[in-house]
Amino acid sequence: MAEESTNMQVEEKDKMNEWVRLTSPDGYEFLIKRKVAMCSGTLRNSLSAESSFSEALSNTSHTTERAIIVEKLCEYLTYKSLYESAKKNEEIPDFQERVYPEISLELLVAADYYDA
Repeated sequence: MAEESTNMQVEEKDKMNEWVRLTSPDGYEFLIKRKVAMCSGTLRNSLSAESSFSEALSNTSHTTERAIIVEKLCEYLTYKSLYESAKKNEEIPDFQERVYPEISLELLVAADYYDA
């Protein structure tokens, strides 16, 4: 009985670790799959189980960017995760069409920081 309980706890913990929460200072939270978050070098380092960062323990990364920037960052990481293993002859939609001109500079700075 105790073994079943332990197995259920491990499975539940694995499911919780499958998702990562990104928060913005204006109060928004975004959930993305861990696999997607790992497309960012900065997030990969801070969420790594080997690191001693609080982000690794809580599966939450607090950003300094506005929500619209974090949303586009999540969208881009999903795009990157989806198409990074695409074949050379596969048509890949242009992500640039999804970026509003008003936020492009701020998004570029965030993309540089997050190594996306």
